[in-house]
Amino acid sequence: MSAETTHTREVVFWPGNEVVAEAAIAAGCSFFAGCPITPSSEIAQIMSQRLPQIGGKFIQMEDEIAAMGAIIGASLTGLKTMTATSGPGFSLKQENIGFAAMIEVPCVVVNVMRGGPSTGLPTAIGQSDVMQARWGTHGDRSVIALTPAYLDEVYTETVRAFNLAERFRMPVMLLLDEVLGHLSERLDIPTQEELTIINRVRPTVPRREYYPYDSRTSDVPPLADYYTGYRFHATGLNHDMTGFPTTDPDICQKENERIMHKVSDHLSEIESYEDYLLDDAEVGVVAFGSTARAARVAVNSAREKGIKAGMLRPITLWPFPETVARRMGARCTKGVVVAEANLGQMIYEVERLTRSGTPVVGVNKVGGVPIYPAEILAKIEGQAKS
Repeated sequence: MSAETTHTREVVFWPGNEVVAEAAIAAGCSFFAGCPITPSSEIAQIMSQRLPQIGGKFIQMEDEIAAMGAIIGASLTGLKTMTATSGPGFSLKQENIGFAAMIEVPCVVVNVMRGGPSTGLPTAIGQSDVMQARWGTHGDRSVIALTPAYLDEVYTETVRAFNLAERFRMPVMLLLDEVLGHLSERLDIPTQEELTIINRVRPTVPRREYYPYDSRTSDVPPLADYYTGYRFHATGLNHDMTGFPTTDPDICQKENERIMHKVSDHLSEIESYEDYLLDDAEVGVVAFGSTARAARVAVNSAREKGIKAGMLRPITLWPFPETVARRMGARCTKGVVVAEANLGQMIYEVERLTRSGTPVVGVNKVGGVPIYPAEILAKIEGQAKS
């Protein structure tokens, strides 16, 4: 193919769940395990059709716990793996998400959020899994959770979820909500040549010299594939660099801190956000996912009325974009509006990071219908007058 050849993008009209499935395959996913659960079921359905076409494997497991365990095991053999779930299924996966974090196995967990608690509103929007994504498992560990708002972003963030999982040897969460999962809009699919694909670092040392948690040269050690002659132990217990259990306090302290620092020391590679009209904003809005689409309309409407409003939209929800949130809090002296389809979760991060004295108010709905631009605009107007 000559250098002058151009690659034409395919134009499609897909719902968000289909975008996730196709983007996962483009990222190199070749193994999916899961259970159908509304509103994420289409992801499993499409993966069951597409993976066999490319030589991949789809397994419908008996429950969500087993599905999470299956993608961990498949990842240890060298495959890029994914599972998808919603609501109660995300709760069931938490113990094995912690296991994946401890043994440092790359995998992607998609959660198409719905109303809750419990069975809640299976077919309606919710954004109530924000803190569960951060704190759902016990113990100290680093977390990466991505929250796209537009379908072209769903595609690129799905690819990025796999890249981050491989780069940092850890589970990465992709948080959609029911609206994004089922919304369809025009999408220009990036060509494979346009995508950046990251694969895990594998060992180059002889088999007898390999240690799965040897962090002497990198905070993300190379990961060997099972069945390639590299034998190592994987355990949820605290372990030394060989992978075998240890209760040595110094080793346990060092290894747990490394699991945290391999993310916190690389924020420039991980963090992503949209800073919209914040340069001169007096009222700030913070929103993510489909709610951010309404928030952008509200900010534009406020500007038309002469109100200096702007928006911070986390794309990487965890780690939360602390630096830009602090700047927003210092700049938006009339207040910050936090819009989220829950009864208040992300607002606590905003309150923690904004300047003392800056009023922070929420726009919150859990009735299964989206937050509308007019509802956010009303809060912006209220803060502008205060």
